[in-house]
Amino acid sequence: YGGAVAFNVGMNESSIGADVLSEFGPQMVRLVADIARNPKFPETELARLKANRLRQITVAKSQQQQLANEKFLSVLYPNHPYGRMFPTESQVQSYTLDQVKAFHTANYGARRSHFYVVGRFDAAAMEAAIRQSLGDWQPGTEPVFTAPAPKTSRVIHVVDRPGAVQSTIYLGLPVVDPSHPDYVALRVTDAILGGSFGSRITSNIREQKGYTYSPFSTISPFLKNAYWAEIADVTTNVTGASLKEIFFEIDRLQSEAPPAQELQSIQRYLAGIFVLQNSSRNGIINQLQFTELHGLGENYLRDLVRKIYAVTPADVQRVAREYLKDDTM
Repeated sequence: YGGAVAFNVGMNESSIGADVLSEFGPQMVRLVADIARNPKFPETELARLKANRLRQITVAKSQQQQLANEKFLSVLYPNHPYGRMFPTESQVQSYTLDQVKAFHTANYGARRSHFYVVGRFDAAAMEAAIRQSLGDWQPGTEPVFTAPAPKTSRVIHVVDRPGAVQSTIYLGLPVVDPSHPDYVALRVTDAILGGSFGSRITSNIREQKGYTYSPFSTISPFLKNAYWAEIADVTTNVTGASLKEIFFEIDRLQSEAPPAQELQSIQRYLAGIFVLQNSSRNGIINQLQFTELHGLGENYLRDLVRKIYAVTPADVQRVAREYLKDDTM
């Protein structure tokens, strides 16, 4: 078919996808549907996959960025799956093929699923293949979700690595999720503060101070929750100085609204990124998945650029004060 099949697992969704030449679209629909509905789960593969997963975890835990992220999530989301980044070796080894099959039976079905087709294709042939392959798929169960109750306070958690030449900083707190009316303004605020290459924190601790090479801030949205974090690998002996400058930039944005010109530059940047994200087939699918997962409605993507440009300097200052409370990071 001139393509490939990929399977991805995230915090809230699993996906099966394929990229093929247009003339083989209907055939690939049938193949993806068959994978979703009738997996073989061969016994001979289980031991190999367990060993692969354990090797991946060992490698990840040798990297201080992964260790910092693991600690950050565990203290932010205690007693919730969002806070459990890695399974233990005993957990991985304990899984049986019967458990795998039971998980598939309990979680895969038409009721939870969304099927996206993007690109150039014969619409009638594609619809016929979808109806033929998935029209009689059993509904399955409703998804089960327990909303997290994130915890945060002004506290430092240290994962000690003696002799390390760098410190990895994760500094953050819970914020509103994409369904909240302030989410777009929060994205604009994040881009000004640390979420773009021209952001204030990047300019401060990278360009002016030389403490780090590639600091950034991010909003990581989960279902019904999200967190904001500034992340930076800094030279060990300037760890404290880096934190001081990060807090300085947060406080400055809270006390002074950004100049209109700075805000307009960031708005153009975010609007341009949005256009680029919609310029590929996978990009469009990712946008649709995001909209469906968070229940944003069909107008969200249509109105997003307008909402970005509607954010004012006063909005940015208010959002920084209201959600980026540095006394609870």
